[in-house]
Amino acid sequence: MAEADLDVVIRQLAKQQNKSLMAAAKKRRDQYAARAAKTKDKEARDRFRLMAKSTMLHGAAAAKRLQNSAENTADSYARAIKNAAEQPPAKMPAKKAVEKVVEKVARKAVKKKEA
Repeated sequence: MAEADLDVVIRQLAKQQNKSLMAAAKKRRDQYAARAAKTKDKEARDRFRLMAKSTMLHGAAAAKRLQNSAENTADSYARAIKNAAEQPPAKMPAKKAVEKVVEKVARKAVKKKEA
């Protein structure tokens, strides 16, 4: 990922996390569905089915929040970089610029004396 923008990386990571979160939710749902199939009591079966359904709803909601958060972060970063690129570079005050030039000349003179 050489030279990849950070907003692209943020989106890719969010996509991976979203997939793993939904896979975990589906696995848990399947566990509850299997327990519901094994039970002989109607109340327990309904309870496990409800738990399975609730697990998927909560998992999907969490994945959606994660995705929205990542998209907001990536958009914010991209916007900040765009704004920074559009702004002109800050100019140094004249006095400080002159002092820097004088320091550079002095350093060069010292180096020449040492050599």
